[in-house]
Formats: sequence, C-alpha cells, structure tokens
Amino acid sequence: MYPSQYLPIIRRALEEDLGLAGDISAEAAVPFEAVATARIVARRSGRLAGLEVAGAVFLEVDPTLDVELLASDGDEVEAGGTIGRVSGAAWSILSAERTALNLLGQMSGVATATARLVQAVAGTGVQVADTRKTTAGLRLLEKYAVRMGGGINHRFGLFDAVMIKDNHIVAAGGIRAAVVAARARVGHMVKIEVEVATLDQLAELLEVGADVVMLDNMDLATLREAVQMVAGQMVTEASGSITLDTVLLVAETGVDIVSAGSITHSAPVLDVALDFESGTAPGLSPLDVG
Repeated sequence: MYPSQYLPIIRRALEEDLGLAGDISAEAAVPFEAVATARIVARRSGRLAGLEVAGAVFLEVDPTLDVELLASDGDEVEAGGTIGRVSGAAWSILSAERTALNLLGQMSGVATATARLVQAVAGTGVQVADTRKTTAGLRLLEKYAVRMGGGINHRFGLFDAVMIKDNHIVAAGGIRAAVVAARARVGHMVKIEVEVATLDQLAELLEVGADVVMLDNMDLATLREAVQMVAGQMVTEASGSITLDTVLLVAETGVDIVSAGSITHSAPVLDVALDFESGTAPGLSPLDVG
C-alpha cells in the first residue's frame, strides 16, 4: 500500500478519537515535558499485518517520534513478541496508542484468519479469496491484510468487475439475459462472474459463458459434479459457509478458488498492546518539538 491510500483512513480515525479537545487524559495526568519509550507487543501468536500503518499513526500525531519496526507484515509472531518500539514525547505516544493498536490488531486478525485457511488447503493448488464483507471504511486495509495472510483479493468494489448474483438474475429476467446485457455494456478488460446455486443454473450459464462461476452454498457432491460440468471452461469459485473445518473438503472437490467472508467480517482481532518500557523523564514537550 502507498501512504496516500492509508493516511486518509488514519486521519479520520484520529479525528474520531481526539475530537475537538485532544487527549485530555494525557494532558491531565502526564507531565508536559515527559518522554518515554514503549514496546508494541503481540499478546497472542498470529500473522502480522498493519505494522507500517500503526507506525504511521504515531508519526501522524507527532512526526518527531522515533518509530522502530522490529518485524514485517506477513511475519508470524509468537505470544509475547516485541514487534516495534516508539520513543519520544509521552503525550504523543499515549494519544496515538489506541488508534495504532486498533488498526494493527484488526489487520493482523484478518491476516491470521486468512493464513489458517491457506495453510489448511496447502498442496491442493486452491487459492483462498476474500469478499466485499468488510468493515465499512477499512476495506483497503483488510484486503491488504488478506494478502499478508497468503490469500488473494476478490473484486475490490462494485466498480472493478461484473458479478451477477441471484437478485441481478431475477431483476434481469434470467442468467442469459443478464450475461448478454453485461457483455454489451462493459469493455473487454472487465471480467464477468455469475453466481449459481444449482446444476440447472450452471447448465444455463454454460450455454452463454462467463469468465468465472461462483458455486454458491453447494454440498460437496454437487460441487464435484459442477466442476466436472465446467471442465475448465471457466474459473470455478466455491463460496458459502467456508470454515477452517470445511475448507479442505471443499478444496478437494477440484474448484479453483474458495472465497470466505469470515476472514474479514468474523476474524478475531489479534491482541496487541503498548507497554511503556521506561518511566517518564524530563525532556522536550510535544509543543516544544513541534
């Protein structure tokens, strides 16, 4: 990711947290001239994502802070591992702490959930993809985290691929009508994916063709038959209730991709914390260094 992509997210988050008055807790309790060093610590093991984003939060609050990242996005970290350090004005560190940890924990949670699914299907050749079931305003960060977990991104939004789902089919008057209309209206660089829930729908789609077919909520036997019917004419994507317990069974049906909304909408946040390493000491205040 480029800073120009994630800095607006950081600024909105800080504005939400600091409001009009700023960090009145730090102002009330901490000496104005205090300086400190703090460690960013993983309380639980997992796959990291968002370290650069977290570091940018501290620097957005105070560019004079010294931020040292001791790990990289995509790394596995053990519980108790120190993954970064921040030094400088104590007020600034405290004011940035929660926003930095929220983003880092959320992104690392997504990366960890993705990595576990990817590990479960290792050796099958099947790729794990995300969906649009993301946290409003955080899609960019969560889809980046999926990649750090070893997964791939589905379409980013409504604007970069045509995906014809059940309600589109009803509104358009059928699969054939929807696909024909879509082909007439989008350029040759735009892929078309169609969702089917039955083998009859798949047979109808095969008559008109598409780039990708989403095999939605099919049982394992039906998935196997669907893959045989497609016979390589389209990319096959299995979706619907994909879990760590079921993903390998789904992968073994022969599909190309499994997509799981759970890796973004239900991923447990990775527990990360900020621990002050040393006591505060006299030094330059945030206003003095700004």
